[in-house]
Amino acid sequence: MNVQRFPLTRHEDDRGWFSELIRASALPKPLKQANLSQSRRGVIRGLHYHERGQDDLFVCLAGMVRVVVLDRATGETFTEDIGDDNPVALYVPGIHAHGYEALTDCTFMYLVTEEYDASDPDEHGVPWDDERVRHLWSTSSPILSARDTSS
Repeated sequence: MNVQRFPLTRHEDDRGWFSELIRASALPKPLKQANLSQSRRGVIRGLHYHERGQDDLFVCLAGMVRVVVLDRATGETFTEDIGDDNPVALYVPGIHAHGYEALTDCTFMYLVTEEYDASDPDEHGVPWDDERVRHLWSTSSPILSARDTSS
């Protein structure tokens, strides 16, 4: 699976820290939109995928999340806990089903390679408890959106 990891080096001093998130030259496609979400511990968002080629760059700005990715063709999975204790950005090809679980209350940012079109959304779903991934989550009773409940 071609999920790319970008460790975020923190440069710390008495004021706090600074980290470069990403350089456009390191990405396979240019980013076109930035999205921000806040989730309570126990929330699962996803799994979603995009048929028309939107890719996502995930970063947890505060707290911890578990990112889960499923290659729908092969069944191969990828998972990593990212955030305060593991400052990493993950580039996820959107053809793979992807989502995250809030392991703590968290603030999560995802930068995407296509702008969202509400009149023709490229949003498709795989249930969070699909047999290929259900063992990867830390919860068996997540807080879900109506859309994710019906996936």
